[in-house]
Amino acid sequence: MNVKNTKKADKRVDIGYLSSLGIQAYGHNNLYPQELRAIIDASPNGSTCVERRATYIEGNGIASQVLADTVCDLLGSTFDDIHHLVSEDMAYYDGFALHINYNVMGEVVAVSHIPFEMVRLVEPDENGVVGQVVIHPDWTAKRTRNGKAVKVNKDNCDYIAVFNPDKAVVQAQIIKAGGIEFYEGQVLYVTRAGRNVYCTPVADTVLPSMSGDEAISNVACRNVRNNFLPAGILVTKRGQSAEEQDNGFTEEIGKLQGDMNACKILHIEIYSDEDMPEFKPFDAKNYDKEFTASSAKFIDDIYARFNQEQFARLRSGAIGFSGQLANDVKIEYAEQVTKQQRMITRAYRSVLEHWTPNTIPYKGVEDIKIEPLIKSISNEQGGVKSSQSN
Repeated sequence: MNVKNTKKADKRVDIGYLSSLGIQAYGHNNLYPQELRAIIDASPNGSTCVERRATYIEGNGIASQVLADTVCDLLGSTFDDIHHLVSEDMAYYDGFALHINYNVMGEVVAVSHIPFEMVRLVEPDENGVVGQVVIHPDWTAKRTRNGKAVKVNKDNCDYIAVFNPDKAVVQAQIIKAGGIEFYEGQVLYVTRAGRNVYCTPVADTVLPSMSGDEAISNVACRNVRNNFLPAGILVTKRGQSAEEQDNGFTEEIGKLQGDMNACKILHIEIYSDEDMPEFKPFDAKNYDKEFTASSAKFIDDIYARFNQEQFARLRSGAIGFSGQLANDVKIEYAEQVTKQQRMITRAYRSVLEHWTPNTIPYKGVEDIKIEPLIKSISNEQGGVKSSQSN
């Protein structure tokens, strides 16, 4: 069978156009980043993998501690704070956004983090160039100000130029804005697909598995919390007619559900004189076993997508629990996220190279390198490989 006869897969991320705002819609409803994160956060294994990815991308922070501790915006955020937030966005979305402010000379004077899910791109011009990004505090329109929802319209959106540190361009934008006091700066928008381009995050292909992982977790919880777990049923006769029976049976049944009521006895009175008291063991239905295969598949798919299979095998004990083995797994994963770290450092460098002279302790590329969370160390005498957390 050739490719033309193969069933075509659905497009992972729909990119449309919202004429009312002049933007490219990120997903069919323009809420793709928000929905992606909601699915990940609801999945026990998905959120674990993303959190681990963020931790390793962040590493031990920027190489220069002086630079890391430098305040870089009006809110008092340091470069270390910015790097932490950027690493988290990179882990979730394979992208991040930074807001850049300039002085009247066209030199960078401040940089701050913008939550990735707040940013959208305008439609490209006839040359395919995206000239602005659009920022809204909540594209779901659920956030409120003074008790009123912040609607998604042009009045509540900020249209800001994309990052271009050329001094002539910056100064022209300042003049167009009516002066430096009205100038809103620029936004550096970077994704795995490039600058000013929406991307499909790594997690996208396993979103069904993450959704299934959440569902199985819910079933397991409800099986314990809401299942009937009595030890048995005691059946006795009652010297009353059916018309005189107590109607509180339904209420009593409810008291037998959940873990706090496990192993209780259900007492039922019957009305036939010839029936003798009898104890009947009660076997509750255990639904956990019904999803064992599905659960294992979801976990394998999620960990494999994030290249964390070895962590899953460590957790299950499939490859043992030795300290050296665990360290080797950590070293290997620290090396796998270097691509994301280089992407982040390139963005930092593009900003810092245009910073106001003598106002920031940046002396070169070595200052903004990200130290890995786990360093590989070779013992020159014994040739033994070990690891060290910085």
